[in-house]
Amino acid sequence: MHRIKEVIFQKSSSLKNEVIRLRRYFHMNPELSFNETGTASFIADYLHENNISFRDRIAGTGIIGRIDGNKKGNMVIAIRAEMDALPVSETNKTSYISNKSTVMHACGHDAHMAMLLGAARIMHHMRDQFSGTILLIFQPGEEKSPGGARLMIESGELANPKPDIIIAQHVLPELETGRAGYKPGRYMASCDEIYITVEGTGGHAALPGLTTDQILIASHLVIRLKEAISKKASESNISTVFGIGKISGEGATNIIPDKVEIAGTFRTFDEEWRKEAQGLIKSVCEKTATEFGVNIILNVAEGYPVLINDEKLTTEAIALSRDLLGKNQVEVYTETRMSSDDFSFYPELAPSLYFRIGIKKRGTEMKKLHSTDFDIDEESLETGVSNLCWLVLNLLSKDFKE
Repeated sequence: MHRIKEVIFQKSSSLKNEVIRLRRYFHMNPELSFNETGTASFIADYLHENNISFRDRIAGTGIIGRIDGNKKGNMVIAIRAEMDALPVSETNKTSYISNKSTVMHACGHDAHMAMLLGAARIMHHMRDQFSGTILLIFQPGEEKSPGGARLMIESGELANPKPDIIIAQHVLPELETGRAGYKPGRYMASCDEIYITVEGTGGHAALPGLTTDQILIASHLVIRLKEAISKKASESNISTVFGIGKISGEGATNIIPDKVEIAGTFRTFDEEWRKEAQGLIKSVCEKTATEFGVNIILNVAEGYPVLINDEKLTTEAIALSRDLLGKNQVEVYTETRMSSDDFSFYPELAPSLYFRIGIKKRGTEMKKLHSTDFDIDEESLETGVSNLCWLVLNLLSKDFKE
């Protein structure tokens, strides 16, 4: 594989400016979840221009490209990149700032698409060097429930051929350029959206006997929910986040609103507790509604499950990245993260791996994900492309079939 390593380094270097161009195009032309029509059209044209076969309009705007090796073998590896951007207004002053004032690639999906297209070109040109099949998943809607990953799977388009392995790389602002990071086993939390509406009798604040105080009731409800969830999670020693991000009541200084809306998130690493917590939230809502004589409507929008990296696959990938990048350039994490990703649906289909690529230039300030000034060190794109190619071409020769 030494010769293949040299070829990958050479081709990744020669494609560096092209991958930067692709990333900047995507960054300048962001589209929100499940509306990635222009992005999908650009990717389809790019694959066609490079003679890579594909199927499109999957789960709306999704695309699955396909590269078949010329050697004998039937291993199938799928690589996922997300296409959607976020409703964020960019504050950067770069030449490639988003051309949409309220939409921005603030999570690195522009880089993910660019790196996958770059890697696809390299692996397509190296078809004589490997066996099996590589699937290129360009997925819509990672940022919005129910998640494009779930819809891509439910479409049936990943059933023939069915992947034996599914991998994805994601940029990480805390990690320096040139480095990669891995976490075997449980890595990212589940994520459910909690929507609660408190409905009662509104009216003049000076006539409290004629109203039910929805603002007060909502305040009691939030405190009770936080305390109930916290107590149970503490007793069971389960990592949990229950956060309320919105309380909205359209009243005024002297007007009690008829309705107050509450929105929040529930995250954990335990699927059984996840189900139990939904019941606990419902019980607290019902008891509060009865006590105050109002109607409380609960809607739990089930989001993404716990993201679990296959232990065997992750261990193999760590060794491969160390061989390519150097031992000290690969971090192995022990901690989990309360953030979520719909890549967590893919392990239901095949052994899966979600890993990190560093994008922080040494000596510079970190640019946080989902922030208005998020950006990457574009030198990191070359590392992402070469590491991705190296992993895939090596893993195609491994046996991860159950």
